[in-house]
Order: sequence, then C-alpha cells, then structure tokens
Amino acid sequence: MNGETGKRNMRVFWKKSALAALLCAAMAAPVSAQESVKRPNIVVLVADDVGFSDFGAYGSEISTPNIDALAGRGTLFSNFHVSPVCAPTRAMLMTGVESHRAGIGNLPETLPESHQGHPAYLGRLRDDVVTLASLLKEAGYKTYMAGKWHLGHEPGALPNARGFDRSFALDASGADNWEKKSYLPLYDEAPWFEDGKPASLPEDFYSSEFFVDKMITYLEEDRQEGEPFFSYIGFQAVHIPIQAPRSFIEKYEGVYADGWDALRAARFEAVMERGLLPPGTKMGPMPDGLEDWESFTPEEQRYLAKSMAVNAGMLEAMDFHIGRLIDHLKETGDYENTIFVVMSDNGPEPNEPTEHFGFKEWLWSAGYSRDYETLGEKGSYAFIGSEFASAAAAPGAFFKLYAGEGGLRVPLIIAGEGVGQGRADAFSFVTDLTPTLLDLAGVTPAAEIGSVPVQEFAGRSLAPLLKGEAQSVRGPEDAVGIELGGNAALFRGDYKLTRNMPPLGDRIWRLYNIKADPGETEDLAAAEPELFADMMREYEAYAARVGVLDVPEGYEQMKRVAALTREKRMGRLLPWAGLAVLLLAGTIGGAVYYRRRRARG
Repeated sequence: MNGETGKRNMRVFWKKSALAALLCAAMAAPVSAQESVKRPNIVVLVADDVGFSDFGAYGSEISTPNIDALAGRGTLFSNFHVSPVCAPTRAMLMTGVESHRAGIGNLPETLPESHQGHPAYLGRLRDDVVTLASLLKEAGYKTYMAGKWHLGHEPGALPNARGFDRSFALDASGADNWEKKSYLPLYDEAPWFEDGKPASLPEDFYSSEFFVDKMITYLEEDRQEGEPFFSYIGFQAVHIPIQAPRSFIEKYEGVYADGWDALRAARFEAVMERGLLPPGTKMGPMPDGLEDWESFTPEEQRYLAKSMAVNAGMLEAMDFHIGRLIDHLKETGDYENTIFVVMSDNGPEPNEPTEHFGFKEWLWSAGYSRDYETLGEKGSYAFIGSEFASAAAAPGAFFKLYAGEGGLRVPLIIAGEGVGQGRADAFSFVTDLTPTLLDLAGVTPAAEIGSVPVQEFAGRSLAPLLKGEAQSVRGPEDAVGIELGGNAALFRGDYKLTRNMPPLGDRIWRLYNIKADPGETEDLAAAEPELFADMMREYEAYAARVGVLDVPEGYEQMKRVAALTREKRMGRLLPWAGLAVLLLAGTIGGAVYYRRRRARG
C-alpha cells in the first residue's frame, strides 16, 4: 500500500465513522428535535383585489389551473372574510391581531388629518406587535418575502426588521407592473426595497414573474438542507393598473362583450352550482348609481370589455407563475411537505382614476397610454371600474372599500401537509391565519421576541376544521368586528351588523342573517330590534377596545386621496411658481429701469 492509498483509506474510514456517529446521535436525539426537521414548509400567496368568484375553483371563467389544483387537494373556504382594503388585511394576516391594534386601522393614503399619529392609525406595524415571520424564525424557520408589503418603510418597519431573512418589497398601495414607476401622482416613485435597502428593477421586469423568480432565488441561495421555510408572496395582480403580457390578454378578448350583468349572472350560477352558498341565496344588489351596460356605445363597450380581458389575463399570468413555484418545489422534493395558503386581501377594485380632476393630464405626463390596441401592455394604464368590480364580487353586495360581502368575503384555499380535502362553510377571518399556521407547523408561540411580548391573537386556529375534527371554531355568541374609514361590520353566529359610508353607502346600520342571506338583500334591523341593539353594543365595545376613531363629517376615502394628491402637486408647483414670480418681477423691474434710463436721455 503506497502513501496516497493509505491516506485515501483513512479518509474513507473517518467519513464512515463520522456518518455512524451522526446516525447514532440522530437515533438518540429527543423526539422534539427530530420533529422539528419534519416541520412543514409554509407558502402564503396573497392576490390583490381578487373577488369572491374570480378563481376558477370558485366559478370563474378565468383560467387558474394551478390555484384550482391546490383547491382540489385541500380545503376551499366559502365564508372567509378580510378588511375591505389591503394594508389592514395584511397587518392582520402578519400578526393575528386586529388591524387597529396592529397600528393600521386605515390606509396611510386615506387617513383623515385628525387621526394622524394615533396608535391605531400609524400607517405601519406598531413596534409592540410581533409578526408571523418573527415567530416562525424564532422556531427555526427560514423566512422570505417578495412583492407588496405596504406595512411601513420607516426604520424598523420593512420586512427585514419584521422577521424576514430575505425580502424584496414594495411599500406602497401599488405600482406599475412593467417598470419602476408610480401608478398615482400621490407617490414620487415606486418605493422598492431589498433587505431593507432601496432597490432597482431589472429591464425585463414583470411583477408576477419577478416575484416568483426572486422567491426561487432566495430558496436556492439561503437555505440549508432540512431547514423548513416560510415563503410569503404579495402579488400585484389584479391591483390598478391592471397589466399583463399580450399572450394572456388575447385569450379573453371578446369574452366580456355581453357586459357586467351577463357576467354577474354567470358567476352567480357557477357559485351556486358548486354549492359555495346555501340554496335559496339571492344575488346581492349592485350599488345605486352604477351604469347600465346598454347606455354605452358599441365602441365604448368594446373598450370596457377589453379592460376586463386585461384583468383576466393578469390573473391567469399570476396563476401561471404560481405554477412555476409549485414545479420548483416538486423538483426540490419540498412540495409534499408544504402548506399552501392562497387568498385575496379584499374585494375587487371599483375605482376609476380618470374621473378625478387632473388625473388624465398626470397619465400623459407620466408616459401612460390608454390606447385600445396596447391596453395592458408596457406603458399602458387600465382598470375595470365599479360595474365589472361588482360582477367579480358576485354574488356579494358592494366591493373593495365597503363593508358589504363583496368587499369582505374573498377566496381562501389551504392545502398541503395535515390539511383535509373538502369545503369549509363556517365563518373565518383573516386573523385566524397566524394561529392556524403556527398550529399546523407545531410551533408554540414564544412569550416574547426580543423584548416585545407576543400579544394574544384575536383569531382562532382553523386546524380542527382543516383536519375534519370540527365544523366551526367559533360559537354562536363569539363576535368579530371590522372597521375601515367608517365602513364597519360585526359578525356573530349567523348574523352580520353592517354600515356602508358614502359615496355609495348611506351611513345606515343594517342587520342581515348572513348564513341564509349572504347577498345582504333583507335588512332585519326592524324585525329583530333586540338582536340589533345587542349587536350594536358589541360593535361599540369592539371599537372602544381596539381604538376606532369616528371619521370627520364629509369624509370619503377617495376624496381624501384626491385632496392629498392636490396638496402634493401644489407643493411641487410652488417652487416653480416662486421662480416665475421672481422672473416676472425681474422682467418688470428691468423694463422700468430701461424706460427711466431712456427718459433721462
């Protein structure tokens, strides 16, 4: 045996010895340590402004095969509720506590001046709440996020400071999907951050594709063998501006030529055929003041239908890229041991920005086009409007911003390790997701993270429901409240107390049997005065407990956005106005001086 052969044999001997020692240590390790290796991965996928019936599994004509496949192997929820706008929903998803207690009782972009600085309306996550990411990280998970954050970008507010190991985050209500560009004159730019530092976007950026690419990169680069991971993607689909590659849009051209009434009827029929709502359910009414499809010219109808085709194409594109993430997890062997959550942050977007003063001029100055032929493509700006939003929310009443079921009841699918197949019809709320995921992961929340005590969750774990051990996680007397800009609701048992504010609401409190009448067609306030009064007292107790402030007289969320935009634009114009005054004064002064010189001869 020569020297090299001897050395090689010795290396083999020591490797085998080390392997044997590791095997013995693993066999002798405590059960809890072995179980931690087997903890499931968690993937949370949040769509933006997707209505109750927008996914194929819920009755849509839009092709979402990857989401539908998850629904087929997991639990599809028919009675899941969120806030009527994005940031409060995301705050509750991330913390398990009510949005006001988390510091985001309203959007920072719509906050009345009198609410600014109040602990319930900081516009960012409060320092004394702990995120799901922090709790999972403490338990040994690697944590990643990509996409829309919108929970604050002040020091200590971005994802890297709130429990995420890696993050690529947009901290705004939305942005362009093709380039680093603002979608509202309220923002100077689209504020993107990677790991807490300002970031740029690649030339070939498209939001849904990029978020999945970034997540796959994080999973590949940062994780060690055997570590479980928490992956959170906040998609921009289908938030304004709706944009998608032409190949996805073309599939839906002509699909919406019959207008929103036909689409609402088709969606309602499909939802009922799937048994997602009880027999006898009536379609929720469209809000007063919306337009009749037949009042538009054929050319206008063609344009409106194309806008809805862009919306459908954007949603299908999101589903396509979700499929790429799923394929990656299958290739790495992680798929079977992964829990998937697919949800929307609120109901469909009704706003039509071009109705606001000066917005068309801003679009032109920002380089946006509204041309029919390129609608949805790079450089374009599209939206679906209130009427098609009402169809996407079918059969619910109202849509995003409002406390009708069309704004609060959205799709939720949970699938994967430890989750049974079927449908869940019991009431559930977004604050339930943090305790649910911790439960499914086998993680007992730490008492505190750093020096911050972990607050008691407002939600309930849905694990007993997902495992078929219970039909509901709440009793008939358990109440859940929600408030946003004066729009409010309180759920208790089969009933819902609710108020919707102007411009489409009338400030009147109403009572519905939400189990029998999810379309909110029959107000029971007069017929059930004792129940109505009792639930009003419960709502007032909820509002006092979490810190709800009354909105000022005449307040409307979109009016507030318009006012802030005007203030911002005036702020930009003032320096130029000052310069113009100086130039004018100089010109006049020069002319006077010249005339005097001439007069003196």
